[in-house]
Amino acid sequence: MKYLVDKGEKLRLDVYLADETEYTRSYIKQLIDGGYALVNGSDKIKCGSIVKDGDEIELNPPEVITTAEPKDIPIELIYEDDDIAVVNKQQGLTVHPAPGNYDNTLVNALLFRLKNLSAINGALRPGIVHRLDKNTSGVIIIAKNDKAHLSLSRQIADRAVTKIYLGLIDGHLKEKSGRINAPIGRSPRDRKLMAIVPEGRTAITDYEVIESIGAHDLVKFNILTGRTHQIRIHAKSLGHPITGDEEYGSGAKYGSKGQLLHAYSLTVKHPKTEEEMTFTAPLPERFEKILKLLREKER
Repeated sequence: MKYLVDKGEKLRLDVYLADETEYTRSYIKQLIDGGYALVNGSDKIKCGSIVKDGDEIELNPPEVITTAEPKDIPIELIYEDDDIAVVNKQQGLTVHPAPGNYDNTLVNALLFRLKNLSAINGALRPGIVHRLDKNTSGVIIIAKNDKAHLSLSRQIADRAVTKIYLGLIDGHLKEKSGRINAPIGRSPRDRKLMAIVPEGRTAITDYEVIESIGAHDLVKFNILTGRTHQIRIHAKSLGHPITGDEEYGSGAKYGSKGQLLHAYSLTVKHPKTEEEMTFTAPLPERFEKILKLLREKER
């Protein structure tokens, strides 16, 4: 959709688009923040950017898909029964469909592989109880029915689920173990990212250095809360971002695409039997190769 401003007055970009379209101001803001709007060919704009007569505006909202389709994407099932499934998610696989990627996600793979998934989170996120970032690999648990979904969600909310991650960080931590308690919310500088902000939600991470390798530490992280990008933000706050983090660190290293962070284990009570169960996924081959490379350099 293209527009030529001819209002005879200067206006905020979001105000102009809200007047010209049927979209709400809040949705307009999402589109602008997401890079779906251009002013005179540039996306270096904000909601409050001023537009004037003669400016050319282009708005390209993402296609809205309401249901996900099954797709034969290889995934590794660690465990499955009538109530839950546990997957070792590979790096590079997005968990659920979203604008720009509706058919190459874990959800699409689950719909192809499994007969039943909970419906609580709707047709685009069936079975999804929690998330892993696209470039974070490892254990993720899936609810196959609504009763299981409610049980798992309650356990997560009550902090009764233990999630252990392994991550390689840049540099060496001064304290070999500790706790980070710093609230996380949307970054005021870039709404696509997260940051430690006073008004953010409580975020708590325990950490312990397992091994020092060259210019890095291999760290075990135990997250007591599940905020978006929590470990990556908290590691950055210590001055030692996750190695390879392209958003919060110095970018790709050692040939790895994205951060070297892996969800190693998850402990929950089974939704039906209430038996405590721990599921683990070993470090992926790409991660092990980098550790091997770093260890060999030290010899």
